Amino acid sequence: MVKQPLTLLILNGKGASNEDLRAAIATLRDEGFAITVRVTWEKGDGERYLDEAIQLGAETVVAGGGDGTVNEIATALAAVAAEQRPVLGILPLGTANDFATSVSIPAEMEPALRLAVQGKAYIIDLARVNQGRYFINMATGGFGTRITTETPEKLKSALGSASYFIHGLMRMDTLKPDSSEISGPGFQWQGDALTIGVGNGRQAGGGQCLCPSALINDGQLDLSIVTTQELLPILLHSLTSNDDNPNIVTAKLTWLRIVSPSEMTFNLDGEPLSGREFEIEVMPGALSCRLPPQCPLLA
Repeated sequence: MVKQPLTLLILNGKGASNEDLRAAIATLRDEGFAITVRVTWEKGDGERYLDEAIQLGAETVVAGGGDGTVNEIATALAAVAAEQRPVLGILPLGTANDFATSVSIPAEMEPALRLAVQGKAYIIDLARVNQGRYFINMATGGFGTRITTETPEKLKSALGSASYFIHGLMRMDTLKPDSSEISGPGFQWQGDALTIGVGNGRQAGGGQCLCPSALINDGQLDLSIVTTQELLPILLHSLTSNDDNPNIVTAKLTWLRIVSPSEMTFNLDGEPLSGREFEIEVMPGALSCRLPPQCPLLA
């Protein structure tokens, strides 16, 4: 039997008891695939396990969890020299799985694991914020960010991505825009924004398609600004193509700067970052990721 290259699965502790995943790992191991599993417990585990994967010569590192887990591993991979950097694989085990869903990774464990282990690797972009933070999917600010960060864990556990929609309806009375100035190459905007989405990917907040034309390998970021209180249609999944909507401003940029007179919080793949200034830039071809050939986010 030909020796298979090593895959190291970095699994969020919340998914350690997933029986379908255990069965999928057992099946692939029986077929000869070399899969080693590490389970995260506390902040920093993902980066430490990636270091171990590099020392072991792993060809692929799989992020098993939600968007936050994928973000953690992608961020750690960005710091690795290209010649040593393993390929990224993704197992969707979170509440929303926005990035995995938008790139058409299967929700079922065995096909998702097969893709993560032996799928074709594509070169994709990453986004960097204020020189030190990253996102692979999307940065969102405004009311939508407040909803995703404030939705109770018990509600998310019980209802999954629908919890964001329900919690959003419960908080409609708190709708208020954020004043900001946004600039980039050939672009300038100033005003009140209810929601700001900066997308490498297309959706956030449990399926809200904020940047419907974003591609993950075009060397650009998609900007979408909701300028009036039209969040209910967004919560109802009706925000798709907004070219003719005067209340939604869009642009494609390689970098942008957001300045606000008061503190704002941006959600970077589920991880909050607060401040009054945000410098966001695309990092073209930063990672290699195993994706299905029908992935709609590839140029």
